[in-house]
Amino acid sequence: MKILFLDQSGKPGGAELCLIDIAKPYRDRALVGLFADGSFKTLLQQNHIPVEVFTHQPIQVRKQSNLLQALGSLGQLAPLVAKVVQRAIEYDLIYANTQKALVVGAIASLLARRPLVYHLHDILSPEHFSKTNLRVAVNLANRFASLVIANSQASEAAFVQAGGRAELTTVIYNGFEPKLYQTCALDTSKLRQNLGIEDKFVVGHFSRLSPWKGQHILIEALAKCPPQVTALLVGDALFGEQEYVKQLHQQIAQLGLENRVKFLGFRADIPQLMAACDLVTHTSTAPEPFGRVIVEAMLCGKPVVAAKAGGATELVEHGINGFLTTPGEPEELANIINSCLEDIHNTATIANNAKAIASERFNVVNINRQIAQVLSSKLIVY
Repeated sequence: MKILFLDQSGKPGGAELCLIDIAKPYRDRALVGLFADGSFKTLLQQNHIPVEVFTHQPIQVRKQSNLLQALGSLGQLAPLVAKVVQRAIEYDLIYANTQKALVVGAIASLLARRPLVYHLHDILSPEHFSKTNLRVAVNLANRFASLVIANSQASEAAFVQAGGRAELTTVIYNGFEPKLYQTCALDTSKLRQNLGIEDKFVVGHFSRLSPWKGQHILIEALAKCPPQVTALLVGDALFGEQEYVKQLHQQIAQLGLENRVKFLGFRADIPQLMAACDLVTHTSTAPEPFGRVIVEAMLCGKPVVAAKAGGATELVEHGINGFLTTPGEPEELANIINSCLEDIHNTATIANNAKAIASERFNVVNINRQIAQVLSSKLIVY
């Protein structure tokens, strides 16, 4: 099966990292078409996956765009659609990995007469998308997609609640290569020393700096923990969220936590940094479609505290392979952090459980096998 993968981003986010793993088995008979240039193209090339940037003109539609803004983008889509159609004729299947890719892929599917798969990495809800974008995504998927792969039951349920056809959907979780999360104890020790945290209880937070990602909740919880508890914030502000970063620094100063919070910015050494932590927190205030960082921490053998909403509740069983806390409740989060600090034996047991379960449940080999099966069994001939 020859597959044309489509993705809107030039930067590697969670959906893009997932696409790399999905495309690898097909790399001798596939092409990834991007709607923007950037570091994601480089990552694909490093993994020997054929890639082509179809346009260098940004598509001026965002998740909260209204109808007029969406209509205004149609003119710039025409050359892009034409290029995708030209390419799609050479392949058996169009695989749209993002919402903008769905829009272009749906039109190309009609014109090139190729079946379309939509990989849903989002919770399609008013909290994240405008009404216009919700209607567009659901209607296009209903009309043109032969299959909608949802990355969690939460994503699937939101799609159906928004009007999506349930019979189109199947749930397949994101896949991971466990070997990538194996680290050296000596290197971890050196990293902790370089960061000045060798004698601290380190709580890591791995996400872009954004209000709904909830870094402010961790900071407030930190103020309710003993002085040896230190937080590492790994990630940058994107999409004009620099004002939130200023607010975080103001909050830290007001609470007197300047020596207990470290901003590390964007880092490529995520497994190593996770290994340097004693605990990893996930504090999103709105439901996550999946929660990639949760599984990554598990694979690193670290206990995870996750916000009890969305896909996270499908990944974490409280007290068995991690902890769940009410979103937006810093005191509850602080209590769990303190209990992990006090009961190291139980915390280690939970971390070991998490690593064993995640290594099997989310192994990329098993996940890719599931994807191959549904592509073969559920797709219809256009």
